[in-house]
Amino acid sequence: MKEYTGDKIRNVAIVGHGGAGTTSVTEALLFRSGAINRMCNVADGTTTTDYEPEEIKRKVSVNATLAPVEWGDNKINFIDAPGFADFVAEVKGAFRAVDSALIVVDATSGVQIGTEQCWKLAEEAGLPRIVFVNKMDRENADFDNILDNLRGKFGKKILPLQLPLGKEDKFEGLIDLFKMKAYRANGNGSDEIEIPAEYMETAELHREQMIESAVEADDDCMMRYLEGEKIEDKEIMDCLTKGIRSGLLCPMICGSAIKNIGLGRCMNAVIDFTYPAVLRDYEVTNKTTGEVEKHDSNAPMAAMVFKTTSDPFVGRLSFFRVFSGIVTADGPVYNSRREMDERPGNLFTMRGKTQIPLKSVKAGDIGVFSKLQYTATGDTLCDKANPVEFAPINFPLPMYTRAIYAKKKGEEDKIMTALNRLMDEDPTIIVTKNPVTKETLISGMGDQHIEIIMERMLRKFGVDADLRTPIIEYRETIRAAADNVEGKHKKQSGGHGQYGHVVIKMEPLPPGGGFEFVDEIFGGSVPRQYIPAVEKGMNECMEKGILAGYPCVDVRITLKDGSYHPVDSSEMAFKTASSIAFKKAMEAAKPVLLEPVYNLNVTVPDAMMGDVIGDLNTKRGRILGMTPTEEGFSVVAAQVPYAEISNYAVDLRALTQGIGTFEMKFDHYEDVPAKLAEKVIADKKARDEAAE
Repeated sequence: MKEYTGDKIRNVAIVGHGGAGTTSVTEALLFRSGAINRMCNVADGTTTTDYEPEEIKRKVSVNATLAPVEWGDNKINFIDAPGFADFVAEVKGAFRAVDSALIVVDATSGVQIGTEQCWKLAEEAGLPRIVFVNKMDRENADFDNILDNLRGKFGKKILPLQLPLGKEDKFEGLIDLFKMKAYRANGNGSDEIEIPAEYMETAELHREQMIESAVEADDDCMMRYLEGEKIEDKEIMDCLTKGIRSGLLCPMICGSAIKNIGLGRCMNAVIDFTYPAVLRDYEVTNKTTGEVEKHDSNAPMAAMVFKTTSDPFVGRLSFFRVFSGIVTADGPVYNSRREMDERPGNLFTMRGKTQIPLKSVKAGDIGVFSKLQYTATGDTLCDKANPVEFAPINFPLPMYTRAIYAKKKGEEDKIMTALNRLMDEDPTIIVTKNPVTKETLISGMGDQHIEIIMERMLRKFGVDADLRTPIIEYRETIRAAADNVEGKHKKQSGGHGQYGHVVIKMEPLPPGGGFEFVDEIFGGSVPRQYIPAVEKGMNECMEKGILAGYPCVDVRITLKDGSYHPVDSSEMAFKTASSIAFKKAMEAAKPVLLEPVYNLNVTVPDAMMGDVIGDLNTKRGRILGMTPTEEGFSVVAAQVPYAEISNYAVDLRALTQGIGTFEMKFDHYEDVPAKLAEKVIADKKARDEAAE
């Protein structure tokens, strides 16, 4: 592949709802451009961009995969991105590397949940969009219905630039509304023909609408058009380009990936209407001054790593977009975030899993480094003499958590090593250790996400593990006071015996009070040297309550009295006496089980709010309020016990067809209802017995 300057490069993410055909479209674009000599399909697991075993097995994309092509005298870096919400991190990373988005829509299904999510993410990233209506050859494919559907969801900015030639299984080509010519598919190309008479009236009507929409992007052209002046084709093209790049217009084109129709004209649209890779300025923070600055492609070298993978043979691969300057194969690079020099291995680009060596990567292009030691996704590579840093990629927080257990004893360290490597690849994975339950917890975007992480861990690192529902961090406390409770430990066995005796008062503290020990001993009934042993004994007892062995909280214990033996008393004897007193006092002080309660904010379409609220009510949730956000969406605020929402990522997806999102945060503990408490206590005792 020859080297290209930034004005001849386009960077485009191919996105859409899962099943709309993003991977098939990418494969067809590769074939149409000549980058590959055989077009494969998803069903056979042979496509260029879905090559990981997890993708072949599920027949869905889970990675954002680079697929550069050469078209005319230009290079287009396509990135085939996943269409399922569990893998949104891949889309977010890709959107930081590209300058536009090609949104693939199924001609029979129209706008789906994933379509709306991709549109929203592209809008947030400020990316121009082109809609490619795929599968025009399918039964029930209807261009007019899809146009109405798209405009109903995204407004009148949706602008057809093409019409289908033929319908369903008779679909054979396109009508170009700008050139007013038809193109009939012919192998890996097309034949230009005159527009058939039966299509001419519709084509003229749509062309007039195209011109009306285009001139709105330019005030001068619009005034002349309204005054009846003819607008030349070059001006119309300039207006279209201006409107599309600004986001005022979104062109709608069509085709069929399977029949290889419309892919060449799709690449023409990308070249004509989207931003060249060096046209826009970018923002960085100057690490020397701390100021945010605007730079262009002529500034010193600056690149951003938008994706990281681990290859069993090559090692770590870092995908980066160069925004200014030139990255060379033989030069060191500086990681400004880590403040470390990196000496990379090889420099190349990738088409699927195929490496294509490069000598350099110019501003606007995308490249891959192997063996960067310190660099992770979101880091900035730059000129050490001019250190700058890009704003981090705003990845969503993972909300689906599972406990991970090694299948073989002794492999716990291997699991942590593997998970640390996988966290380098995927910033939406978080691994923590729960100090109370002693479990290792892995959090991701959903059940599919976590399952794929486990499959990768086994495949790449040879470590197998089980996933379980995390043990909930229950607590125990009391709801009454118990006074003058004795604990006596007395043992005689010849020689030195054991003697300790304490009298305590136990009372509840307000929530968050923790543990408080009060010494009210007067007159030496318990010698001063044994009082720390009493406090230590009480502290140890607080770690394991009497109901189910969960930690105790919000308790004050007052040491009121006691007695000792001048020979047989010891620290150990007083610790034992303290334990006896603690258990007796807690039994008398109305012990209760506490469960963690979380604040939950659920963002859903207004039409689905009733279903979400009803579901939260079945989960013992308390609805705190509803707040409208963007048009058509509201946030439902609630407090819900964690025991009811440990699978909420899966539940909400099923309830809202994948469109609902949520955030949750621990708020407080409160009493578990008596019936549920009995079950929790029984389950805990069963687990403890099984562990023994």
